[in-house]
Amino acid sequence: MAGIKALVGLSFSGAIGLTFLLLGCALEQYGDYWPLFVLIFYVMSPIPTFISRRLSDDSDAASNACRELAYFFTTGIVVSAFGLPIILARVQRIAWGACGLVMAGNVVIFLTILGFFLVFGGGDDFSWEQW
Repeated sequence: MAGIKALVGLSFSGAIGLTFLLLGCALEQYGDYWPLFVLIFYVMSPIPTFISRRLSDDSDAASNACRELAYFFTTGIVVSAFGLPIILARVQRIAWGACGLVMAGNVVIFLTILGFFLVFGGGDDFSWEQW
């Protein structure tokens, strides 16, 4: 039952993050949908971790090169998701208020993705690997 509560909580926080993103696009004073390109980064961010967990062995080594490379790529994707709205606001393609809403959405969405890996990332019976 704890897994279901975590799944509902993660779904709720993901909905809040997407609401921030859509408010940054659809409010009348902003009215520009360029910030929706961060959805690409939301989809791409867990992919390196999925691949590294599938390919690497579960040894108790202090460092695993495959996982470290996946963390590096994931960090680059997350930084890019935060950088895109700032660049769009800097070149005056979107308003700074929209940039702030997109940044708030980024924080919530990426914390939701992190929470997903923390809750379902273990090797127990209730993990994402079953999906």
